[in-house]
Amino acid sequence: MTRRFANLNVSRQILPALALLGLVIAVIFIATGLPDRQLEPPQQTPPRATGALANSARVAGAGVVEPSSEIVDVGTALSGLVMALNVEPGAYVAKGDLLFTVDDRAVRARLREAEAAIREARAAIGEAETARVTAQRQLALYRQVDDAEAISRTEVVRAEGDAAAAASRLALARARLDAATAAAGSARVELSRLAVRAPIAGEVLAVNIRPGEYVQAGGPQGGNAEPYIRMGETRPLHVRIDIDEDQAADVALGSNAIVSPRGAAERQVAARFVRAEPLVVPKRSLTNSAAERVDVRVMQVIYALPAGNDLFRVGQQVDAFIPAKAPAGAKR
Repeated sequence: MTRRFANLNVSRQILPALALLGLVIAVIFIATGLPDRQLEPPQQTPPRATGALANSARVAGAGVVEPSSEIVDVGTALSGLVMALNVEPGAYVAKGDLLFTVDDRAVRARLREAEAAIREARAAIGEAETARVTAQRQLALYRQVDDAEAISRTEVVRAEGDAAAAASRLALARARLDAATAAAGSARVELSRLAVRAPIAGEVLAVNIRPGEYVQAGGPQGGNAEPYIRMGETRPLHVRIDIDEDQAADVALGSNAIVSPRGAAERQVAARFVRAEPLVVPKRSLTNSAAERVDVRVMQVIYALPAGNDLFRVGQQVDAFIPAKAPAGAKR
């Protein structure tokens, strides 16, 4: 056996065997490493037109769902700590409903001071009025005396001065009452501004504050800061569709559109035309398609979704098909 292995030739027998073994191993690795090329259905259904639009001229666009009032970012007119929060996301509020209150203790103290000043001024008015009436009566008595020697000229002058001083004290007391009333009115206005109320009727979409947090007048500071409360009228919902500017002239404005959620083309609803925005703006709603142009401007068309549907939520991306205008001279 040892003699048999000794007769093996490296170049003629061992190297070809190793090469053959390497070739077999390479074939196995290539066969097992090939990608699976079987066709699978897409995870998201691409948008497609159905019904009458399937075989007619149409314009496609992408958009986003928004409240019919658009989104309202609620802030506060005065800075302070949040003392109470009265709403949560999903709540539907009426116009004027209380959303949250800011610390109002200092303003209430000023209001109590102003109300006390009002009571003091009213008491001073009563005292000054009494003094004025008394001084006028005294002066009238002096003037009714016919005997010039019965009273001195000094007493008459003093009575006239007392009457004038009483009238001045009455005017000053009334002025103080006006000032105290104005201060109380100012404090009540600030109290109303510290109670942040819903500017419109609608649904609370997001709440980004908690009791005890500090809020600033003019809204949150910083580029990444979120509004304190976001709300909007969601009955009905609207969709804002972006139409590329090179296709804007082809859109049949006034016609209903077919709208479907992004990636669910089989779930379609008819949306009612509301308006077309007159201002052409840069494109913001993207479909992430490789062939999509992002360096274009778009015309935005607003459509109302039917009431009672549960397919759409605020901020959801949608696909839409809108009828195109008939070519000039074409028969309808």
